Amino acid sequence: MVSSYVSERDYVILGAGPAGLQLGYFLDRAGRDYEILEAAPRAGSFFDTYPRHRKLLSINKIYTGYDDREINLRWDWNSLLGDDEAPRLADFSDDYFPDAAALTAYLQRYAEHHGLRIRYRTPVSRVSRDADGRFRLRAGDGVFLARRLVVATGTSRPYVPDVPGIEDVEAYEDVSVDRADFRGQRVLVLGKGNSAFETADNLVPTASLIHLASPSSIRMAWQTHFVGHLRAVNNNLLDTYQLKSQNALLDAGVERITQRPDGTFGVLFRYAHANGEREELVYDRVIRCTGFRFDASIFDDDVQPELTLKDRFPRQTGEWESTNVPDLYFGGTLMQARDYKKTTSAFIHGFRYNMRCLFRICNEKYHDEPWPRRRLAGDPETLTHAMLQRINASSALWQQFGYLADMVQVDDDGGAYFEEVPVDHVHEGPYGEHPDYYLVTLEYGPDHQHDNPFAVERVARNEVDRAERSNFLHPVVRRYRGRVLLSEHHVIEDLLAEWKEREHIDPLQRFLEAERTAAGAPAPMSV
Repeated sequence: MVSSYVSERDYVILGAGPAGLQLGYFLDRAGRDYEILEAAPRAGSFFDTYPRHRKLLSINKIYTGYDDREINLRWDWNSLLGDDEAPRLADFSDDYFPDAAALTAYLQRYAEHHGLRIRYRTPVSRVSRDADGRFRLRAGDGVFLARRLVVATGTSRPYVPDVPGIEDVEAYEDVSVDRADFRGQRVLVLGKGNSAFETADNLVPTASLIHLASPSSIRMAWQTHFVGHLRAVNNNLLDTYQLKSQNALLDAGVERITQRPDGTFGVLFRYAHANGEREELVYDRVIRCTGFRFDASIFDDDVQPELTLKDRFPRQTGEWESTNVPDLYFGGTLMQARDYKKTTSAFIHGFRYNMRCLFRICNEKYHDEPWPRRRLAGDPETLTHAMLQRINASSALWQQFGYLADMVQVDDDGGAYFEEVPVDHVHEGPYGEHPDYYLVTLEYGPDHQHDNPFAVERVARNEVDRAERSNFLHPVVRRYRGRVLLSEHHVIEDLLAEWKEREHIDPLQRFLEAERTAAGAPAPMSV
């Protein structure tokens, strides 16, 4: 059968998960020519399967004490950005950690509420480029053409470490979740991420022994502030390990897995903290929980994106564009390649803002529509008020700490205030050439990954001259000339995260006054 051209669009988005829906919303409201292609019969189908034990790690805090929807997004990690009447995850569940089924129902309702253009049951088997430079997507017996392609398919392919014998073990994506199937068995879980602990925690009541193994030690989210590290909701097994209840964490590399004639597995370890000691242990079951990776198999050689981070993610510019394939962009959890394990781009509550930024970047590049901004007076009092007002209200700066920034360009006529610009986009693009501008972010302090995160010394309210030692999330204002950092000011941390008092306002205004009146060029600081 000869393929027929089904559709030609300015934008084609692969995947009707949360990222595809989020970008679709912004494109739709701007009247852009777009279409979302989804292999499944409904939106958000990934969450029909994952997480396997159905409890989401993203919080759904309904009762915050605030009435403002924007502020409440600081503690609503599942809802997408939308119009004032848009549904929220709270409409489908009031659980703090909701069941995954609530998220799939929410995403479908979101797509329907906004009337997004989604073509379901359309799996794309091949992506190439035609003679006119358009992307050519083969789907069944049809072909879609796109001037710009946004891949928002997530990390859909299991990441399998190069270990002899690993092909014989069970996998997180299809292992039984019925704990009765593991009664009295010795179980090894490969990996120490949340999927590994989620799996192990389910087996604590029935397995005779559970070991979790990976070359590196666990990292707790409450210590690193990266929500993808081990979360408290999954760490029950740590008690059983430390209180000698037959379970253990092994900081060890696996050199070989051998399935024996009786069906058991001999696993050869090399320990990381025992002078390289090697030991073989025997298990009844071995489960691979080593995460997922980007599937680049649908791309022809001429549009094959470069990969990074052990080939698990596509390599991207500060605009989330492929480093080697122009007009190929990546959305959703794939965006984490730019801030891997540092902020929240791997999760809905981070990439929903990234997708709005990507929409604005495309507006600038392809539609001659500048980034939204507002004019304001350039005097220190006005700038102080504008910066703190945004800091106290923004959910984007809160969620994407240190990654998204408000930018204030200062000129002879006052200032131009830009909201939520990726710091990388500023430093790598034309914005970074401006002769005088400020970046305003929320950031943790220098010792925020303290060995004991529950015993961190706070900076007292009367120590505003030590505000740079604030370890909890707090505002940081930096002044640049071009890409040269000139000066930096920290607003002292606040327990309630409300920067409205004199100890917050006055030092910032004095900083801005000094920057305005300083004679000559300030001495540059190293970036």
